[in-house]
Amino acid sequence: MHRFLGAVGGVVAAGAALAVGYLVADLTGGPWPVDAVGVQVIDWAPGPVKDWAVRTLGTADRPLLRVGICSALVIVAAVAGLIGARGRRRTAVGIAGGLGLVGLVFAVFSRSSAGNLVDRLLPATVTLAVAVAAMWLVVRSPRKARRAATAQPAGFDRRRFLLTVSALAATGVVSAGATKVVGGSGNELRARVRVPRPTQAAGPLRASVDVPGISPFTTPNSKFYRVDTLLQVPRIDPRDWELRVHGLVDKELRISFDQLLERRLVERDITLTCVSNEVGGPYVGNARWIGVPIADVLREAGVRDGADAVKSTSVDGLTIGTPLAALTDGRDAIFAVAMNGEPLPFEHGFPVRMVVPGLYGYVSATKWIVDFEVTRFQDFSAYWTDRGWSVEAPIKTSARIDVPKGFATVKAGPAIAAGVAWAQHRGIRKVEVRVDNGPWQPARLAPVDGPDTWRQWTFRWDATPGTHKLTVRATDATGEIQTDRPAPPRPNGSSGLHNTVVMVE
Repeated sequence: MHRFLGAVGGVVAAGAALAVGYLVADLTGGPWPVDAVGVQVIDWAPGPVKDWAVRTLGTADRPLLRVGICSALVIVAAVAGLIGARGRRRTAVGIAGGLGLVGLVFAVFSRSSAGNLVDRLLPATVTLAVAVAAMWLVVRSPRKARRAATAQPAGFDRRRFLLTVSALAATGVVSAGATKVVGGSGNELRARVRVPRPTQAAGPLRASVDVPGISPFTTPNSKFYRVDTLLQVPRIDPRDWELRVHGLVDKELRISFDQLLERRLVERDITLTCVSNEVGGPYVGNARWIGVPIADVLREAGVRDGADAVKSTSVDGLTIGTPLAALTDGRDAIFAVAMNGEPLPFEHGFPVRMVVPGLYGYVSATKWIVDFEVTRFQDFSAYWTDRGWSVEAPIKTSARIDVPKGFATVKAGPAIAAGVAWAQHRGIRKVEVRVDNGPWQPARLAPVDGPDTWRQWTFRWDATPGTHKLTVRATDATGEIQTDRPAPPRPNGSSGLHNTVVMVE
């Protein structure tokens, strides 16, 4: 029985250490050791595994990875507690210390590390200390018990053990509760930022159609897709943020957040698409952004001859390579500071991120940006291109059916299909729908907002009883028709035609 209790004690010790470490990470902004390990797991994972996780798990991949890592730690801690209960106390404490040391190493060297060295070290150091101390308290052998007075093995005091475990469990619960209390403090960072008034405001929204189930023209911030490689979202104080512009430039620039807001600001509606988006997938959204034109900053820095790329770096060290031409050809590429009328959400890059129309996010949409180096593609490789994705990735023309959903049941008679189509920086000229193997028929398009946003479309058809397949395709403003050739997202975006099957009765 005492061995079972030892295993339970090991689990409680690990839980207390993780809870206290999470509280310290939340207070300091440093990486929680679990997240530091998780980011390294993401970086080490083969490309196909990443693709599967995004495709199958969506935004649930991060919490599931956290659960997986914590579960593995709990199992090892249980084994350590069991070993300690069998009298090998130093081994048990050594296992706890080894786990804590792994977290400490990853906190220092993994890409999750942001902020100063103290902030990076503190959560992992505290976790290590609590793990070692808690395991020692659990597995130590009190000398008060006597064989004649108890049925337990000599040296095991169940009452003292239960008191120790209860105290550790209480420590974990209190730490978790305290984290919830102080966890909202990060919102104060956004509250300090007032949405700036743009020098050039966008016009009124007149491009939306009202069909139940269709994607709204403007995607709410809470519904906007998020695909990145971090488990712990950075919380950067705008007062500490600075953008360094350097490399093949005549003059290096260092721009604070306040200085950025003093520059010319434009407001634009821009649709973003993730390269991981499958045909008909959810990783696309449209928002109204406010930001500083990147071309203005490059013009001030003075780009030298021979440069053809920009390497931008996030606060976590992730790098993205963007063609210089896409930042200087007149499109509305911006350092965004606001999204849909409010400061950027933490998950979408607060306080500053890049938004570049017409390019997939992995070559343009750097969130939490802190470094902007003008360079040449031949002189560097970026995070995603190191993992098998194309260096340049213009967004492909695509259309999606939102209504009706797949395998929905509709009534016979007049019916409506609706959805969205996009070809950022080119625009959408036409959308067509085919019922079963019939001819392509034109859909009705919502008014044009601009070449950088998606367009909603509707299609009315006569639904006859039976099972039918609806297929959609788009034509961009250059006259290029969306290809029907299927391709996976890797290496430069999916292609093919989206279809849905419906039952009519």
